[in-house]
Amino acid sequence: MAGPKQSQARPSRVTVGQFFEAGRERLGLELVTGRIGLRRVIVEPVAHRPGLALSGFYRHFAHKRIQVIGMAEFEYLSSMPEVQRVQRLEELFAKKIPCIVFTRGKRIFPEVERLAKRNNVCVLRTNMVTRHFVHSVSFVLEELYAPRCKVHGTMLEVAGVGVFIEGAAGLGKSETALGLIKRGHALVADDLTQFRRDSNNTLLGSALPVTQYFMEIRGIGIIHVPSIFGVAAVRGEKQVDLVVTLKRQGEADAELDRTGMDDLRREFLGVEVPQLVIPVALGRDLVNLVETAAQEHKVRSSGFVAVSELESRIKRHHST
Repeated sequence: MAGPKQSQARPSRVTVGQFFEAGRERLGLELVTGRIGLRRVIVEPVAHRPGLALSGFYRHFAHKRIQVIGMAEFEYLSSMPEVQRVQRLEELFAKKIPCIVFTRGKRIFPEVERLAKRNNVCVLRTNMVTRHFVHSVSFVLEELYAPRCKVHGTMLEVAGVGVFIEGAAGLGKSETALGLIKRGHALVADDLTQFRRDSNNTLLGSALPVTQYFMEIRGIGIIHVPSIFGVAAVRGEKQVDLVVTLKRQGEADAELDRTGMDDLRREFLGVEVPQLVIPVALGRDLVNLVETAAQEHKVRSSGFVAVSELESRIKRHHST
């Protein structure tokens, strides 16, 4: 089923600065050479250990990747006479690499900072063990390069189910979300949700960094959810399991599924998600309806479908 227009984009380029901000805490990254080279682009989203390159062999060198100086590379460079080490590092920096990361908190050779400034290449350092760092880098870069889109709507975790609530302005999306939070469920994003598709073709929803954990409630204004309801009332990111589309009573009649037999789907970034259309009318308890919808989705996911069970009972009844 079609829905509101999605603002879709796949990052065409990820800069060293974006990588640093994304990995500052997760990878324990620190800037060694200040803000030099942060605008350089990481073309290939993987890390590379330049062992052969440091020996002078540059055929098939992966210069578009993050270069990692681990224990083996560091000890190899340390074993060289200073003149030779400087020459090898000059050759490496001249290859227009995006950045260099020293692992295990190793000291930086004096000539590295000089070469970094001359070639405008960022040098980073982490205390992580090299193999763990190389493995973790792939996840950070995968997230940065993942296809994304922004969609108007509110995202929550309801009974463990990722529920995205969409609908026209004024139908009560935020008020419904607030009621669900008061019942012990958790907010992911209010009003504008960012989706990304990971390598497993899973759709994940989160808030924009600037609006994360904030909600706008008509008549009250802006509220900070964890300050009122505690940190358990918010989530950073959640898989999108169910889309609840709110529609005014008359508009929803044509699409209304009274039995639950229709298999409505909503597509984001090429990923189809189960959809439920709920008509909005005066006096309807949307909080209760959305909560029940999430619980019903959870039951269906376990293999039990109420309408199918009812059909089976009716058939057995008529056959006797």
